[in-house]
Amino acid sequence: MERKPIIDRIEHEVQALQGNATKDVSYSSERTLASAADAREAFKLAVSKLLNVDGWSGLSSLTADFQLHNASGQPKPNGQPQVGDYIRIALPGPVPENWVRVSHIANAENRVEFTVRPSHDPHHTNSGQIDHFFHKEAKSTFRIELLDQTITASEIGQQEGINNQQPEAGNRAAINTVIAEGGWLGYQKFQWKLLTDYLVGL
Repeated sequence: MERKPIIDRIEHEVQALQGNATKDVSYSSERTLASAADAREAFKLAVSKLLNVDGWSGLSSLTADFQLHNASGQPKPNGQPQVGDYIRIALPGPVPENWVRVSHIANAENRVEFTVRPSHDPHHTNSGQIDHFFHKEAKSTFRIELLDQTITASEIGQQEGINNQQPEAGNRAAINTVIAEGGWLGYQKFQWKLLTDYLVGL
């Protein structure tokens, strides 16, 4: 009875490696405070950390460095993300930089979030190549929520598929496959769980 689900999972992994399948993956951390007033203050602090993208760097020697850039590709030190901005993601090790672009921002009383999608490097002519290991349909949402006395930080990845098809992959097809599959096998969990813990103050 278990054989078919196992075979289905294996077939899905093969399809993913070939760039023909996607995955949805999410990570979150939560912290419950002693009072509603404490929770509100912790929520405000978590939101300030969320919007300080450059501050996500340096959580560990094994995590990525992040740098926010404006719509023209110029760094925005201490700036907050806006729709159309870019984020440069430098993974540990000798691998190409990865770029995403902010596509959505929402700011409500008890929830703040923004969404990014893989993008070209804004410093280069956009030839249709996506300078990221995921294809352009993928998206990641970074969210802070407050419910009663609990704050939750989440990274929600949707439609994550490897960018190894032409013309989007350019000359990165092979390295994108290595990076993306490595991410799915564990690096993403380490990276994003460390980030969500940091955002809520764990």
